[in-house]
Amino acid sequence: MKPEANPVGVHRVGVIGGGQLAWMMADAAKKLGVELVIQTPEATDPAVAIAAHTVLAAIDDAAATATLNCEVITFENEFVDLEALYQLAHRGICFRPSLDALQPLLDKYDQRCYFRDRHIPTPKFSTHLLSPEFPVVLKTRRHGYDGQGTFIIKTVDQWEATLQKLGNRSLLMEEFIPFDRELAVMAARSITGEIVVYPVVETEQENQVCRRVIAPADLPASTRVEVQSIARSLLESLNFVGILGIELFLTPNGTVLVNEVAPRTHNSGHYTIDACTTSQFEQQLRAVCGLPLSHPQMICPGALMVNLLGYETSQSDYLEQRQQLAALPNAFVHWYGKTASRPGRKLGHITVLFDSAADLRQRAIALESTIAAIWGGKPSLSR
Repeated sequence: MKPEANPVGVHRVGVIGGGQLAWMMADAAKKLGVELVIQTPEATDPAVAIAAHTVLAAIDDAAATATLNCEVITFENEFVDLEALYQLAHRGICFRPSLDALQPLLDKYDQRCYFRDRHIPTPKFSTHLLSPEFPVVLKTRRHGYDGQGTFIIKTVDQWEATLQKLGNRSLLMEEFIPFDRELAVMAARSITGEIVVYPVVETEQENQVCRRVIAPADLPASTRVEVQSIARSLLESLNFVGILGIELFLTPNGTVLVNEVAPRTHNSGHYTIDACTTSQFEQQLRAVCGLPLSHPQMICPGALMVNLLGYETSQSDYLEQRQQLAALPNAFVHWYGKTASRPGRKLGHITVLFDSAADLRQRAIALESTIAAIWGGKPSLSR
């Protein structure tokens, strides 16, 4: 693959975080002629294998971040020490998205307040943990991901036990939304203000971990327009540079509510690697390098992405299962190279492209059951 000309002169991009999201930037970096310098705590983290250079350090170690020696630094996760990074920004180190754009998003309470103050629809929320009406959602305000730090509470006993378990951590209480479906959308903004929005997709979570994505979601045109409008509004109000993942609830009466926002590439956008003209990872690098954004449209009528989640504690590369999955028609298996499996851990994903949009959701759900049978986990209960 011949590298694309990079007229802005950004040749080294620092990435704080070395998990699979950084690892999946490799092909895009090669295409754009960009070297990735990774800051990550473990030599076995996936992105170490593709990095031009690795700084082994904790994600929130700003002193280590100062040694990345890159034209621009971006993020794979939100576990950073924002105040310490501000000191680096004052010394001239360039972060994209900017630290000002990240500031209202890292704490889930701040995120909810940001939505509310800009009239972006979102569930009701409070930090006053008194006399809730069940069911209710309880979240840790920082460092929650893949369902960690999110609890759906249905009884007083569960409520009291969860509060005791979480101790003195800062918490957020939210109303439980009896949604019809969960949706997501990826959207990117460049340094010039150019915006591209990917198709709106349907997601399904299992224990608050994304299990599958169906692209595009079967929605009325008005709902798609509303979601795209929310994405554009957030990117513009934040003056955001980079790609943003937005998760939403769709209620039975058609109301759209923003659940959470991730200021980075996101699991719900993995299908873009194989199903879209430009992957979310290339779009992220284009934005932070100051390049024009590229087309987000799908190259097929529909796609299914299924996460290959750990279902046991073991040391295995699951080669036989991966070979069977790769033999499915129009299937693309992405394996993250992790050395240990444990229940719920994201070990890889499979994307399958469809040649017709007819009955897409029904066919995707049926195919998901086939994938689950091969993989060894249980099929989704939602039909």
